Amino acid sequence: MNNLTFIPFEMFQTVRQLECPRTKKTEIFANLCRINTLYMIKKAGSGHIGSSFSCLDIVSWLLLNRDFEGGEKNVGNAQDIFFSSKGHDAPGLYSAMIGLGLLDFNLIHSLRVLGGLPGHPDISTPFIEANTGSLGMGISKAKGMALANRLKGKKLPIYVMTGDGELQEGQFWESLQSASNLGLNEITVIVDHNKIQSDTWVSSVSDLGDLEKKFSSFGWFVSRCDGHNLETLSSLFHEISNISDKPKIIIADTIKGKGVSFMEPGELNALDQLYNYHSGAPDDDQYSRALEELLNTVGSQLKEICELDLKLENMEFGRREPSNNTQKLIGAYSDALLNEGKKNPNITVLDADLMLDCGLIPFKREFPERFFESGIAEQDMVSQAGAMARKGLTPIAHSFACFMTPRANEQIYNNATEGTKVIYAGFLAGLLPAGPGHSHQSVRDIGILSCVPGLTLIEPSCEAEVAMALDYAVNVNEASSYIRLVSIPCDIPYALPEDYRFVPGRGCILREGREAVLFAYGPVMLPLALQAADLLQAKGIALKVVNLPWLNKVDKVWLSEAVDGATSLFTLDNHYRAGGQGQMLAAALAENGLMQGRALVRFGLDEVPECGRNDEVLAHHGLDAGTLALSVEQSLKGN
Repeated sequence: MNNLTFIPFEMFQTVRQLECPRTKKTEIFANLCRINTLYMIKKAGSGHIGSSFSCLDIVSWLLLNRDFEGGEKNVGNAQDIFFSSKGHDAPGLYSAMIGLGLLDFNLIHSLRVLGGLPGHPDISTPFIEANTGSLGMGISKAKGMALANRLKGKKLPIYVMTGDGELQEGQFWESLQSASNLGLNEITVIVDHNKIQSDTWVSSVSDLGDLEKKFSSFGWFVSRCDGHNLETLSSLFHEISNISDKPKIIIADTIKGKGVSFMEPGELNALDQLYNYHSGAPDDDQYSRALEELLNTVGSQLKEICELDLKLENMEFGRREPSNNTQKLIGAYSDALLNEGKKNPNITVLDADLMLDCGLIPFKREFPERFFESGIAEQDMVSQAGAMARKGLTPIAHSFACFMTPRANEQIYNNATEGTKVIYAGFLAGLLPAGPGHSHQSVRDIGILSCVPGLTLIEPSCEAEVAMALDYAVNVNEASSYIRLVSIPCDIPYALPEDYRFVPGRGCILREGREAVLFAYGPVMLPLALQAADLLQAKGIALKVVNLPWLNKVDKVWLSEAVDGATSLFTLDNHYRAGGQGQMLAAALAENGLMQGRALVRFGLDEVPECGRNDEVLAHHGLDAGTLALSVEQSLKGN
């Protein structure tokens, strides 16, 4: 495939000027947005198609018709507020804003590109009212906005889009009661009830029960409708605009992947009951089939009301060749977990709606009675794990590092105070992938967890070290462990020494050097360190590169041997410099009298990480091989 297809801005303008009912115009507009959303995600190589498509009819209606009294208005000057709490609908939201002219049309080409459109909503983008973080924050933010407006003498409508999987988060339910007590009738929440969360059916993960009764019991006005029937939506929004004594919730029944038949769930995958279009980009065949179906749909809709030809534009689509050195740590973890499960019947596996991303399907298949799905409820999962440990089991809790370590931090600490052994596996750790944006870039988890008593933090650097780390956590360490795992495939230009042993606080030398030592860890930063060493070697500078997988402990004898003969020391963190491994090493060097006659420079993040392609984000933060080599060289010259 050499070209991708998108709808030009002029076509959106033409559709908005059609003489036809608003509902029909909005329906066509939404499908034009689906075509451009498909383009954006395919071009970016990642994104959330299913979640964008399910709510695009609602998003299009809200943006096109926010006065709800008839006629379009310049939404750029609108005083009401609309934002997404679920966040996975960002590509669809962007395409609608671009189609309306709220965002520069050229941004359609820059989803998940540095300086372009972030993978999840961020206030750096015009007309985005709130950053999306961990799920469940939306209503709380809406309440804060409503109260701030009231203090300023204003009472303006606020619309919040949530997902239905999001309703498993505790903060969502915490936010309901006071909104009712305060009579915040300016808030309208729309639940995109497509009934599928990250992996599978919401009802199979954690059934939500009777939502209408639940919401009503909190004092909210509740109504339910078909989220793809724009006539119904129009009537309902008009109806609730007259509700003046309580906040409102619309349960919009939608279909994930709406508009493309094979992306709609149907019976799901018969083997694992997994939905295949939650995240990621379609392959070439899927893209072509989806585009053809959407073009046929829009063409039919236009013919129904006028003889208007659909205008299209193409963009050349480049692709990168895969490397031969790629290793997948998640696959290695999946294999290691299954092996440990076969040997140890006390191992239990807990998941927070990420069994596919965490490689847990083989364990679930083999030991379904020892697999526990908690849904999008990290605090609940971690406390369950702690209780299992109290009863003699060996629980391993899984989620993305960006969600589990901050959200369930109090629960992790509580488990530690009980002196039990729990293993925490945090995925999607570190700066990369950079495409999802800062809500998913876990670059503070080491600092968050380093001070938890008895908790050992580890980041494996390759597939072989993954098995070593899990073996240590399960069979050697008598206390708790946190295994930090990078989720993207990584090019690994090294092999661990044949005599390497996984000993607490000790690492291994991957490249010898005389003048300086660089400590790093993990499959992202160690390859960069070695590439930087190659660049320096060409200039006659020999940089020793050391792999230290232990993030919050180091053996002082080994450390003394590692820095022997070097006058310049460097550390490289896949994390903020504050709280990272480099800070731990700096303290250990100072406390053990190893800094005399030596200089130390720590590399890592000092600002909120940017969203974009992996290579451009590394370069932006000065963590690419070329910049690292230059920084080391300049430091050595300064010494």
